[in-house]
Amino acid sequence: MPPTEVSPSVDANRPQGLSAAEAARRLQVEGANMLPGSAPKSMWRIVREVITEPMFLMLLAAGGIYLVLGDRAEAIFLLSFVFVVIGITLMQERKTQRALESLRDLSAPRALVLRDGQEQRIAGREVVRGDLLVLHEGDRIAADAIVIDGQLEVDESLLTGEAVPVAKVAWPAGHEVSAAPMDVHGGDASSALFASTVVTRGVAVAEVRATAARTAVGRIGADLAATAEPTSALQQSSRTLVRRLGLSALVLALAQVLLSWWWNDRPVLESLLSGIALAMGILPEEIPVIVSVFLALGAWRMSRQQVLTRRVTAVEALGTITVLAVDKTGTLTVNRMEVAELAIADAHFQPEGARELPEDFHRLTEFAMLATPGDPFDPMEKAIQRFGHQWLDGTEHVHDGREPEFEYALSGEILAMTRVFADSDPTQHLLATKGAPEAVADLCHLDEAQRASIRQQVERMAERGLRVLGVACGRWTGAAPTPDDTPPWPPSQHDFDFEFLGMVALADPPRDEVPAALAECRRAGVRVIMMTGDHPATARAIARQVGLSERPEVITGTELEGLDDAALQQRLRHVDICARLKPEHKLRLVRLLRAAGEVVAMTGDGVNDAPALKAADVGVAMGERGTDVAREAAALVLLDDSFARIVAAIRQGRRIDDNIRKATRFVFAVHIPIIALTLMPTLLHWPLLLLPVHIVLLQLLIDPTCSIVFEAEPESADLMARPPRPVDQSPFALSSLLYSVLQGLGIAGVLLAGQHWLVVNGWAVASGRSVVFSALMLSVMLLILANRDASRTALMGVIDPNPWLWRMTLAMLTLQASVLGIPWLRDVMKLAVPPLEGWGVAAAMLLACLGWLELVRQLGRRLR
Repeated sequence: MPPTEVSPSVDANRPQGLSAAEAARRLQVEGANMLPGSAPKSMWRIVREVITEPMFLMLLAAGGIYLVLGDRAEAIFLLSFVFVVIGITLMQERKTQRALESLRDLSAPRALVLRDGQEQRIAGREVVRGDLLVLHEGDRIAADAIVIDGQLEVDESLLTGEAVPVAKVAWPAGHEVSAAPMDVHGGDASSALFASTVVTRGVAVAEVRATAARTAVGRIGADLAATAEPTSALQQSSRTLVRRLGLSALVLALAQVLLSWWWNDRPVLESLLSGIALAMGILPEEIPVIVSVFLALGAWRMSRQQVLTRRVTAVEALGTITVLAVDKTGTLTVNRMEVAELAIADAHFQPEGARELPEDFHRLTEFAMLATPGDPFDPMEKAIQRFGHQWLDGTEHVHDGREPEFEYALSGEILAMTRVFADSDPTQHLLATKGAPEAVADLCHLDEAQRASIRQQVERMAERGLRVLGVACGRWTGAAPTPDDTPPWPPSQHDFDFEFLGMVALADPPRDEVPAALAECRRAGVRVIMMTGDHPATARAIARQVGLSERPEVITGTELEGLDDAALQQRLRHVDICARLKPEHKLRLVRLLRAAGEVVAMTGDGVNDAPALKAADVGVAMGERGTDVAREAAALVLLDDSFARIVAAIRQGRRIDDNIRKATRFVFAVHIPIIALTLMPTLLHWPLLLLPVHIVLLQLLIDPTCSIVFEAEPESADLMARPPRPVDQSPFALSSLLYSVLQGLGIAGVLLAGQHWLVVNGWAVASGRSVVFSALMLSVMLLILANRDASRTALMGVIDPNPWLWRMTLAMLTLQASVLGIPWLRDVMKLAVPPLEGWGVAAAMLLACLGWLELVRQLGRRLR
């Protein structure tokens, strides 16, 4: 029988950490491990902001004028809407705030701690004094702590400004730690770890000494407190548009007042009311609400699909992505590495179906394990340790607990790492190396024939999608290190003599969902480029298996370095696979793609991926295997590391962008007939049609339509069959709003024509106003249906499910029945129940509006 899988041995003396009960007690007594940050808006702050808005001030002014005129009922009715507006605003703010708070909870830094002897991943705010942190490369340290086991290198540039990582060693057993707050330059700095700094190398266990404001970073002050989310381009452009329209509203309102007073000989107060009504009709105060609510709730919806949005502004960019640059390992593959083959010269061993490991492969396996940390973080290194314990456990080839004296890390110059171990003779040292086969062959100073043979073996294994590592061993004779002097290790691995032992090939199967997700990307016009550090043949094999590209050409990091920017941009047009890349290569590729006009999403998981993630339009980090540094540099985090989630995020981004455009079209279309029915009666010497009370009532329909109905719109059937939206196509651009303007002008023309017929035929002012106002309210419903899907007639808008649409329809019909059926309301609104003929006129106007909307739709379809 093949040997059963055995986990690496665990130190029985490993500390147990706090108990869950004690940790909970300390959390309650000492508070959460959080720095002071920006608090959410209070209710009173929201109310204060509403009071200072132009729309609110105009409501107060109109209410005051009604009081002066003696119309107390109208004044009370109008001023009561102040509280309705505040209520709606509070509801929208709380909805947005809850979504953002949910995102903040998900995106809070996390920490791996030992509690009750078990490793647990908890939110960083739940770390308490006395907790034992388990730290790996790439982790952001959650609190001030003292290393009690292991060794680390830490980037403390946040506190010291020094970019060089600082070595950390375990605090001597039995020595007491000072109770005073730890200091970066204090006597215990060689073992002290500080909150918010980053582990760049090593594995260690550290005991938490201080949390929250008691940490070194917390004592620095408010400069490091959480900062506000920057506004997106969409938010900025919407605010600019609203400011410009606000100035236009002021100018036109003044003109309306003067014309009404001078041209129509109306009283000054009545003229002021007509001017206020016009200004209220022009102001599209719904636009900033649309943008902020849609982006925040869109990010919240994405979190429910396992995609965490760390910056809400990234939601806006998702709909415009043209290139998706992805890593291979863990993104296209499952990131569950297993040793699939060993190779020594011409001999090969495949564990599948084997009963025992041949003796010839024991030494290769032994040194592969020695070249790997005993408790590794990397999936490949975990697989090597797991394989070694499975086949060699109980033999002299397993060296659990043997720690190196020195390590040469993987670098851009040498893609291999060497660990130096002490021998029985203090002047003798054992060397264990693993890395890229070509780099290890170079360290072994092999001749060209031997290197060619290794290259051929690597190619054959890589063509099957295997990831191949070379393994070597060696001995070095040198002076023993002394406690006080710098150890006399050579400056480079090249200064050692190595013996090439063989190769370890690891398999990482593709994710099941990747082929379908890649096909969806192609349909959506999103190009996918693989950027990996793997061998070109391995990258090509995986790309072929998942259907990433039909083009076999691969560009390597070495080739990339030999090309200038112009030549590399030209090559990138014809290459979908980039292999043997270093982190700086990925950064350069992202910048060149963006310089060529592409909108780039980039995936990554390591510390070195952070610059490229930050440089991309949308950085995407892995939530399960990614480092804290990568997650903080990225705009999105995949909570389950599934490639399909990236495509789902793009789909969601396009849906949000689509719905913002639908809501924006509706807002501009619905405001035009309101403006026309307020302004034109003054110019045509007609009685006033719309007063402030009517416009406030219409706002009760328009506001929830924008922020609730259109936000809940399902995605269009062709959403992922269209090319990405060009970046310069803002929903507030004139070309985008032309469709809305045509819709609104037609409805305005129909309603004014209806009013003209009523005036000519001598209808009473109240009855005529009731007919036109009823037609206007129902035309709001037609505009909702027409803007749900511009590819179909307005009446077809009732087909697609949207639960809020029918609630809105019911609310509108109830409101209309109330203002005409309740005498008090009817008198306040200066309306009258129209005769049966009036309903016929209203129906005729609605049919004409429907015909106009269909004509505009057909015209827009032909232009597109």
